[in-house]
Amino acid sequence: MGLVEILILAVGLSMDAFAVSVCKGLAMGRIKWKNACIVGLWFGAFQAGMPLCGYFLGASFQKYIEAVDHWVALGLLCLIGLNMIREAVGTRDECCECDCSVKARDMIAPAFATSIDALVVGIAMAMSVQSGSEGLNVLASVGIIGAVTFCLCVLGVKIGGVFGTKYKKAAEISGGVILILIGVKTVLEHTGIINF
Repeated sequence: MGLVEILILAVGLSMDAFAVSVCKGLAMGRIKWKNACIVGLWFGAFQAGMPLCGYFLGASFQKYIEAVDHWVALGLLCLIGLNMIREAVGTRDECCECDCSVKARDMIAPAFATSIDALVVGIAMAMSVQSGSEGLNVLASVGIIGAVTFCLCVLGVKIGGVFGTKYKKAAEISGGVILILIGVKTVLEHTGIINF
């Protein structure tokens, strides 16, 4: 994966955190930059840490699934993407569950919950590296994922304070589609159909 793919992946992964940040902004009403940055730091740190954990987890058992690693990566990314789309078009309204607190005890659960996808993507990244994908620096990748998530979540809090939840569903659906397309591209590259 190259820089452009990592940026696209980072945006796709951050959509859940972005949606929750919009809800936080909606609950806060009057937004302070300090609170928006705290929300961004929590989500950004978890979104960066989880794929790193997933990478080491995936690298440890990669030798056992070497022959099908690209299919595993496709399956994991499609599973996450389809789940994001399903949740976005479902009837749940998680904004009702958001509060305006940025205290640690109120931020750990949503930051962890929205970064589970990133753990699985870290496993897929390990499969991608082991199957010969060029240009992937894991530490740089997780740094980019964390930074993009931070920026989008700060923006999400501000948007929530101004516009409410108007764009939440579209953001989650877009994120799911992006993850599925990256999974398809991984398989197409591995089979030699395309070569970016």
